[in-house]
Amino acid sequence: MKRRAALSLLLAAAAGARAQVAPTAQEAARYTGLHAAAHRGDLAALRTLLAGGAAVDARDGRGRTPLHVATFARQREAVRLLAGAGAQLGVLEDDRYDAVTIAAVADDEETLRVLLQLGASARLVTSRYDGTALIAAAHLGHDGVVRQLIAAGAPLDHVNNLHWTALIEAIVLGDGGPRHQATLAALLQAGASTRLTDRSGATPLALARARGYAAMVRQLEAAGAR
Repeated sequence: MKRRAALSLLLAAAAGARAQVAPTAQEAARYTGLHAAAHRGDLAALRTLLAGGAAVDARDGRGRTPLHVATFARQREAVRLLAGAGAQLGVLEDDRYDAVTIAAVADDEETLRVLLQLGASARLVTSRYDGTALIAAAHLGHDGVVRQLIAAGAPLDHVNNLHWTALIEAIVLGDGGPRHQATLAALLQAGASTRLTDRSGATPLALARARGYAAMVRQLEAAGAR
């Protein structure tokens, strides 16, 4: 029963990385106004629409604002323009993702850099798992994103509703390969806790040993993990 419950948690969390829903081609084709201009990165149209009083935080059918759409589409200059027009940088869409977490999951370091420079927060609780952008990025082994988020003050030891931290997710949902090792190294260097456990009481070191991730075991042992 314990093994089955653990597997269910793993499958649920892995699905969480796919819970973000970018606009489909069909949705994008139906967009009008700011959403259409944001998706295309059409700065002239954005300026005209905003000057005409268009609502900068208007929502599409999935709760996405033009800022969310521009982030999904990697339209960085549109992101800058919308932010300058007063778009809420931390607003959540229907799946409870903000622009920072959208960029983090997409491994889009440049758009993330723009958002953080504009004042977007790396500290928000997002997603159906009450996680953070850092947890999502660590799960996926997006080590460059992880380093940016740490530098921006992301909470290192936030525990989501699966009872996992970013450090734990890098192990239990990672593949033990180079990018997850680099993610773990960044978290350890920043001071992430190696003592916080999963819901069953297993430490990060025990979890890495159980998965046969020898390189991660060495990293954790070198950091004094037990």
